[in-house]
Amino acid sequence: MPFFYDLDRLPPGENPARAAAGLIRLRAQLDRDIPAKTVTDRLLVATWNIQRLGGLARLAESGLYIAEILSRFDLIAIQEVRADLTALDDLRALLGPWWRYVVTDVTAGKAGNGERLAYLYDTRKLRFGGLAGEIVLPPVTDAAGETRPAAQLVRTPFLAGFNSGWFDFMIATVHLLYGKNAAGHPPRVEEVRQIASFLAGRTKERGAWSRNLILLGDFNIYEPDGPAFAALTAAGFVIDDALTGLPKTNIGKKARHYDQIAFLFRDRRGLRPTAAGVLDFYDSVYRADQRGAYAPEMGPALTHTRKGRARTAREQKTYYESGWRARQMSDHLLMWVELPVEFADAYLQGRATPA
Repeated sequence: MPFFYDLDRLPPGENPARAAAGLIRLRAQLDRDIPAKTVTDRLLVATWNIQRLGGLARLAESGLYIAEILSRFDLIAIQEVRADLTALDDLRALLGPWWRYVVTDVTAGKAGNGERLAYLYDTRKLRFGGLAGEIVLPPVTDAAGETRPAAQLVRTPFLAGFNSGWFDFMIATVHLLYGKNAAGHPPRVEEVRQIASFLAGRTKERGAWSRNLILLGDFNIYEPDGPAFAALTAAGFVIDDALTGLPKTNIGKKARHYDQIAFLFRDRRGLRPTAAGVLDFYDSVYRADQRGAYAPEMGPALTHTRKGRARTAREQKTYYESGWRARQMSDHLLMWVELPVEFADAYLQGRATPA
């Protein structure tokens, strides 16, 4: 659970009783759906695109829910962190003094959307290894032998190195191009191919910080049998069976596999997740049946468009479920995986003299 929260400190006008009830439901769901954190045995890693974190005026109640969710993991890759880090700092304060984060600079340019990528981690479980950098693709040489700069990814992926127990690993998080609303949008497929190929090569290099790599984030992939997914696995990355059968991660109709977690373990071949899941927090907070409870916070926008036209009942439902509450929590669900990090028995078996 978060280190500290005080419902009496909610801003005037917010509803402490409603927040308490939401936290009770959410904590029960997390106890049921997420494995308990351990001191040494297993590592809980998550990826979550938290819509415009630092760029939206969320209720303080929402911050409590987000912190409660984050507290159940050891390492979380967060996409869509904005330039203003106040919201991320507020979450870290709720989580406790042992939590840290590392972030990228803000991505320039219209397509970059003014975003950062971040890793939020529990120092009781992980040691930051000092490796951190945004991925810049190397120059390319064409058929004529001419070298030219590579076309860089719109939002540069973020690579970092961590250690937990017996397990050292690099982790790279991405927020790839959305582009056209099409499963095989060529620029998106090319981004997946470029970053997967580059990172796979990194693990083979002499002097690599680690030969184990976790690649995760918002890939904007539609289906696991599409060309973008194929480009990822063609580079050698494995998406475990425990992940391929999970629910889709976009809210609303839950129609797309936007978020993914893939592995390329060269020092820990055969290492597989012990558990995995997608957390639908809307089962507990900002539920579909709570639209009326949040009508005061939504105000006239619930019942009327900006041009003053009255919304139908169906439109009010859509506004709440796919719009307003997504700006309180996110338009993405959280994906997580549990990995073993304690390998003492395997090490000793490999070193023991036969009896």
